[in-house]
Amino acid sequence: MKVGISVLTHEGQSIWENGIGQNVIYLAQLLSSLSFVDEVILLNCGNQSQMPVEVDLDALKLRLMTPRDATHLIDVAIELAGGLDVEWLDYIRAMGKKVVFHCCGQAYISIVEPIVFEKPGFFSRADRCDELWILQRDRRFIPMLQALHRCPVVDVPYLWSPQFIDRREAVLREAGVHFGYVPRTSGQTRPRALRVAIFEPNISVTKVCSIPMLVCDSAFRADPKSVAGLHVLNSVQMKDHPTFNYLANSLDIVKQSKAVFQQRHDFAGYMGQFADAVISHQWLNMQNTLYLDALHGGYPLIHNSPWLGNAGYYYPEFDIAAGAHQLLSAARNHDEEFDAYQERSKAFLARLHPDHAQNRDDYARRLLRLTASSGSEGRSC
Repeated sequence: MKVGISVLTHEGQSIWENGIGQNVIYLAQLLSSLSFVDEVILLNCGNQSQMPVEVDLDALKLRLMTPRDATHLIDVAIELAGGLDVEWLDYIRAMGKKVVFHCCGQAYISIVEPIVFEKPGFFSRADRCDELWILQRDRRFIPMLQALHRCPVVDVPYLWSPQFIDRREAVLREAGVHFGYVPRTSGQTRPRALRVAIFEPNISVTKVCSIPMLVCDSAFRADPKSVAGLHVLNSVQMKDHPTFNYLANSLDIVKQSKAVFQQRHDFAGYMGQFADAVISHQWLNMQNTLYLDALHGGYPLIHNSPWLGNAGYYYPEFDIAAGAHQLLSAARNHDEEFDAYQERSKAFLARLHPDHAQNRDDYARRLLRLTASSGSEGRSC
């Protein structure tokens, strides 16, 4: 069996500009390791002839080619990072090949927000696929997606590997920047004044900086010695918005000039220079690469994602007081409890690796069931 996975190349591309580029590589690595998969081909839906510089195709043993050039080379096409031409999909399905739409974006928001907020969006013909793959976080939307796409909808494991963050760490090290939390010795004063960063993209209601800002300010008001400053990234575009200004200027940490509002920066580079704790908030979007990079670096991660289990510092839903309590706990205890924190983080991250046996088994079963289905069943879309 040969599998194609769609990618979207463009000029000046970086693997760090969004999480989906990394998702493609992790999935390609996992599928390549399966005994019945002969090759994984990246289906180039963009305008460049190469992947981002962080991706070594030769080392990964992956080929990049246009979908049309791969027509007779693949048995399964997975639409993931680039939208595949519908006429081409119809053609390969008529040849008996299978098509999967792997939806990594939050399923409901990706449909609704472009309409409500008049944002750019992407929507292809709904009945173009034989099966829809979603992440665990989107299970609640299965009935909606089945009604829309008219085909089976199943959840598949979220994949992550430290390969890209480790490579970025090596580059930073050569430049004299250290990535990774450095615990202080036990003799130093408690609490530690944490430099707190918020990395929410602020382009969707699922991940916005408002709740983390309130969490940080609540902790600052309760114990100013626990928070040295607040860094709100991806927020410059909102600086002139009256509602955002009202929110920001109401905070004590802003009034005391201990908050800065920044453009977008890469996570490892910024944390290595300016921050040592992360506050995050999500709404119906609990699986995010940011969490994993933060845990890998040993940084205190104050989050509301039940997916992480006992990793990080959890607060439920929109409970700002609980979030502030967790930030204060990190300031007081993270240094002493660092080793245990790291062990919990490593145990969680190991379960997401493309080489993990359960992940390989789950994807293997999905592919085998997909390709074993009858022609009429496969065309139920």
